Amino acid sequence: MRVLTAAAMRRADHRAIHELGVPSLVLMENAALGVIEALADRFADATRVVVFCGPGNNGGDGLAVARQLVVRGYQPTVWLVHGNKRLSADAAHQLGVCRALGIEVGEVADEAEVGAALATAADADLVVDALFGTGLERPLTGLFATLVDGLCSLGRPLLAVDVPSGLDASTHRSPGPHVRADLTVALAALKVAHVLPPASLACGHVAVADLGIPAAYFEIEDGSLHLLVAEEIGSLLPPRPPAAHKGTFGHVLLLAGSPGKSGAAVLAARAAVRAGAGLVTVGVPLPLLPVVEVGSIESMTLPLPADEMGHLRSAAVEPLLALAARCTALGVGPGLGTEGDTPEAVRRLAFESQLPLVLDADGLNAFVGRPEELRQRQGATVLTPHPGELARLLGSTAAEVGEDRLAAAREAARVTGAVVALKGQLTLVAAPDGEVAINPTGNPGLASGGSGDVLTGTIAALLGQGLSAWDAACLGVYVHGLAADLLAQERGPEAIPATELAAALPAALAALRESGGAGPATAPPALP
Repeated sequence: MRVLTAAAMRRADHRAIHELGVPSLVLMENAALGVIEALADRFADATRVVVFCGPGNNGGDGLAVARQLVVRGYQPTVWLVHGNKRLSADAAHQLGVCRALGIEVGEVADEAEVGAALATAADADLVVDALFGTGLERPLTGLFATLVDGLCSLGRPLLAVDVPSGLDASTHRSPGPHVRADLTVALAALKVAHVLPPASLACGHVAVADLGIPAAYFEIEDGSLHLLVAEEIGSLLPPRPPAAHKGTFGHVLLLAGSPGKSGAAVLAARAAVRAGAGLVTVGVPLPLLPVVEVGSIESMTLPLPADEMGHLRSAAVEPLLALAARCTALGVGPGLGTEGDTPEAVRRLAFESQLPLVLDADGLNAFVGRPEELRQRQGATVLTPHPGELARLLGSTAAEVGEDRLAAAREAARVTGAVVALKGQLTLVAAPDGEVAINPTGNPGLASGGSGDVLTGTIAALLGQGLSAWDAACLGVYVHGLAADLLAQERGPEAIPATELAAALPAALAALRESGGAGPATAPPALP
């Protein structure tokens, strides 16, 4: 589902009007009908509705909504808040239609009149915000700031038409005073403010109203940002043919674990098995071998040379490369540590193997200060950092990454040439060309040690089954979050143990298949 900027939405509107010949007033009528449908669904018992309309086309939408309410038997209170600004042509037309129907429209020209207008909404069942839509790019001041603050203080249910007034549709930031809606009806398509916090927190529940603009216009106008949805992501699931054998579904080689962190290796292995890999081998420092073998009995192990402290020696690279020649994907980093020869071993393995690779945790830390070197890899690469790891990789701070996660993910993908899955609330998957997918699955239960190791194993398993880096990362984060959501439905939002998360992956994959995903036409690669 494409997520648009305000400029992209304007271009799509322009094409619909001037290329298709759809009059702007028809689009406005479709918008009003979409709002009415969402209103009736979400606020079925509302009878006392107050509509606040601005001077632009969003206000025109609001006036059309008010008219549709009247013809359905409502008696809404309607306010036109213009501040002595000239109305847009379409808003003026809608005002004329309302008056021709005998609908009384009160006017608010200055701050002195705000109090009286707000008083009419004090006992409303629903307040409709149609003050400003996607055209707003600056903080509200004066009359409109006062009104927005007043609307928020009413404590009444709020429905925002397109975008809560005061938000810039094109950014995740909250620029100033803004409406905090219970329901936002996005017109034609989602905008950036609808999906990325903190702006999205002001949108409440979001419904999308179809205006009759062809979806292809959105694909063309803004292909750089979209929201993952089950129907789309489910189509990426690898097929499971009846005659398949374990070699059909790839062989994943994991390099993970260090003294005190053997659990990370076990979790990544369990996840890779449960995400569909036919074979999984975990390369671990020799002293960890018994723990990992007992912890993940479905996977195999590769004992690796270790120093007296139990950390990898550089000599571990040769047996890893020898086995990698018979594998289909690599996963490197969970619990690996950065002591001794470990960073050098990680870099050598990354560059000397052309297998698809997912780098996490200390696999990423091996490239701190040298992220651009990853562009030299011959194989597909997926990075799975949390904000702190991404900050170290980019020479930034976690606070700076958190300030603009979208920009940070795009920059990391550009610098490294890799697909980057920036973990967190609404995990972002960024490609080197600027394409970004927003993952809506997951919950606070994922804030638990080991959940990242499960993600590494999941993505490695999908890479090993033949998915591209982009598809494996998108499908991996979606299924990982969906597994957490299924568990949260059963046991609440408390921290989810990573062992339970890995165990829930098959159920998440099954649920996604049931949503309609049929899998790609081409079969996964057979083992060498």
